Amino acid sequence: MTATVPAECRMANDIARNLAYLPADQAAEAIAGHIQRFWDPRMRSRLSGFVEAGADGLDPLVVAAVARLP
Repeated sequence: MTATVPAECRMANDIARNLAYLPADQAAEAIAGHIQRFWDPRMRSRLSGFVEAGADGLDPLVVAAVARLP
């Protein structure tokens, strides 16, 4: 089943799960920071495209984090 979920969505949701103990604003900022520092620009672009398309299954923290990316 996970093979049908784009890798960027799966990885972003994993990051969100690991940071869910933080308050929402801090978690979104930390997710955005991680994605900005460690993800290739093409991966960030694909994730942004999924968010813009309203991809089902994305954690709301991921959506908030993508909005914070430059």
